[in-house]
Amino acid sequence: MITLPWVLTFKTSGVTTSLLIPPLVSFIISFFCASGGVSGAFLLLPFQVSILKFTAPAVSATNHLYNVFAIPFGVYTYWKEKRFFYPLTLIITIGTFPGVILGYFLRISFFQELAKFKLLVGLVLLVISLRLVQDLFFSKKETSFSPVPPKVLTFNWKVLEFVYSKQNFKVNSFLISLIAFIIGIIGGIYGIGGGALMAPILLAFFHLPPYVFAGATLFGTCLTSVLGVLIFTLGGNGPDWLLGFLFGIGGAAGLYLGAKVQKHMPQKLIKIILTILILFISIRYIYSYFNP
Repeated sequence: MITLPWVLTFKTSGVTTSLLIPPLVSFIISFFCASGGVSGAFLLLPFQVSILKFTAPAVSATNHLYNVFAIPFGVYTYWKEKRFFYPLTLIITIGTFPGVILGYFLRISFFQELAKFKLLVGLVLLVISLRLVQDLFFSKKETSFSPVPPKVLTFNWKVLEFVYSKQNFKVNSFLISLIAFIIGIIGGIYGIGGGALMAPILLAFFHLPPYVFAGATLFGTCLTSVLGVLIFTLGGNGPDWLLGFLFGIGGAAGLYLGAKVQKHMPQKLIKIILTILILFISIRYIYSYFNP
């Protein structure tokens, strides 16, 4: 039997674990998720709930805190390498921000019962993952990485049109903001900030390359997570600050390195990684609802 060093019981959450476990787990998760513009918080939550047995509403706040500590390092990488797309960032943030506020009030009322909470998240992730699977088999054209930043052709509240890697992309700005608002509500309940669900939707339904949206979805997640931490704290369900900080240390390193590696990965590989991660969690959550 292996005895882990530096075992501690965290006061706020009641979790007992080695100080090495949170940063190690968050590093592994965030490294693989960074390529798709996802912080990994949606995988970190089930780890906290199922493995660490942290099931109180404060677990969502702790997940938000992880995002606040970790995401800036990934965003910095995309910004430094001039791969941070400002128009898409604005569209996503405008929608997600108010959604998180509404999501918090739903979390502490209707979704106090963890089973309903898991079922909602599982169903949403299942729909997204099935669309990604379909896209993997029937998508005819993949976008390759380009060192040249996207060139904006049109940008207003109705349309965002740009050129990237010699391809034209045109999306409905208002529709993305509306979807971001709905996802923000779910993200506020789930404790992921909302942007983590936005990334696979932009990939599967809007066919935008992850090289363009990764920095934007991470930034949107970070901003809404700051709001999430404040709301949960003021509402008396604040995070476990030490546990969130330890998760953040590993997540910061993982997102920083993962963002650097992303430009060397083909889009199909990024899509496969996102699909496997999301499909696994969705099936696991739906199963746990019917088999508590």
